[in-house]
Amino acid sequence: MTSITGVPIAPEASARRLRLDVARRLDGLLSGDHLGYLSGPGTEAAEARMYSPGDDVRRIDWNVTARTQETHVRDAIAERELETTLLVDLTPSMSFGTVRCEKRDIALAVAAAVMHLAGGAGDRVGAVVLGAEGMRRLPPRGGRDAALALLHRLLAEPRADGDGPTLAAGLAAVLNPPRRRGLVVVLSDLLSPPDAEPAWARPLRMLATRHDVIVAEVVDPRELTLPDVGVLRLVDPETGRHLEVQTRSKALRDRYAAAASARRSSHAAAVRRAGAGHVVLRTDRDWLVDLATFLATRRRLRGAGRAALVR
Repeated sequence: MTSITGVPIAPEASARRLRLDVARRLDGLLSGDHLGYLSGPGTEAAEARMYSPGDDVRRIDWNVTARTQETHVRDAIAERELETTLLVDLTPSMSFGTVRCEKRDIALAVAAAVMHLAGGAGDRVGAVVLGAEGMRRLPPRGGRDAALALLHRLLAEPRADGDGPTLAAGLAAVLNPPRRRGLVVVLSDLLSPPDAEPAWARPLRMLATRHDVIVAEVVDPRELTLPDVGVLRLVDPETGRHLEVQTRSKALRDRYAAAASARRSSHAAAVRRAGAGHVVLRTDRDWLVDLATFLATRRRLRGAGRAALVR
């Protein structure tokens, strides 16, 4: 694991140092506020209860009233208490990086950033982890100590080797069991077999109809272009398959770059069709600046949308 500046973190430094490192820089770029849509008094239905004088008659639950023959109302849960779920992809393809760090390093650091931003009073953060031990659920909990414990468990996740759970399965796991509307942050390279539509596209669409979803796609420059270095031995981290490629061929390098560009365009289109937010973070760039820029733009556009509705 490396720090956000690319300097290796000593094993004993663990979660607290990473979280403080991220928080210090993030507070200088973006105010620590909710990442999600949350505003207003809330619209999520709570349990029905008996009507009391002074209750808003528009809250009457007519189905329960008809069934019990007594007037019941249904309150709304305040949406300012945000529940955030991190879907953290730590499968073998994420253990790749050729510049400042590996893709999994960025995923874990972004997780720390999200915990900082979603750490308001009453907020809770949980995770679904795709890694060496298959798919694990870490239930949402509130408070700083709980966030540090969650980050420590993510940092301690061993490197995966061989086939593991798919991103589509992880998205389905976030969907079930159904939970009240919240924020879901997907941290993954989105890699999947070159189908007409990625296998994760459909569950992502289903997830985005229920929750506010941000997809942080992590990429390495060597996944986008091949270097001119002669014979290059490539290994598929998911299957272990080996392949030797002669990179002196400009035609081959051009075909590779075109295929990589087409795949990224396919990813962006699938995320856009799902209605989710999409930010690309690279191992050769300052991911924190890119993330802060994305969130600031997202907040500004949503603020403009709310103002338009008021007018």
